[in-house]
Amino acid sequence: MSDDRPTVRERWQALRAAEGPLDPAELDALWADLDTVDASSLRGSWRGFAFPTGHPVERVLARSRWHGKRFTTQDDVQPLICRGEDGALYSDTTSGRGGASLWNVEFRGQVTATMVYDGMAVLDHFKRVDDSTLMGVMNGKAATSSASGHLFYFGLERE
Repeated sequence: MSDDRPTVRERWQALRAAEGPLDPAELDALWADLDTVDASSLRGSWRGFAFPTGHPVERVLARSRWHGKRFTTQDDVQPLICRGEDGALYSDTTSGRGGASLWNVEFRGQVTATMVYDGMAVLDHFKRVDDSTLMGVMNGKAATSSASGHLFYFGLERE
């Protein structure tokens, strides 16, 4: 008997290609099926994108020309790498209220890599899609959409 259900990677690709709006429940379901990742394995530069759910953070990141994140060490993280008017990349420490650090933190019953912002009560939890792709979910008081109650979902692809 064959299993015709799409693989995790196929589900990821379909959601990545969708123009939206996406149902956060689909993203929650995919998140639940992904493998956890250790904070020490995230070093490097990552290009980011928002999953289009209508979450207010999507607009904020679009205005800032968000490019991604840079994990230099676990204690040296640039959470908001943005593209300036001149096309150059820079770390937006004003919007991000400083830098961040990486920890392994429990979220939804699993311990996984988590970026902790230095200047605000916001946590970005990560799970592995594959060796060069992560799914992230922003958690915290400032991260929950007051209109819908859902969290902000995003992806990172290793540069």
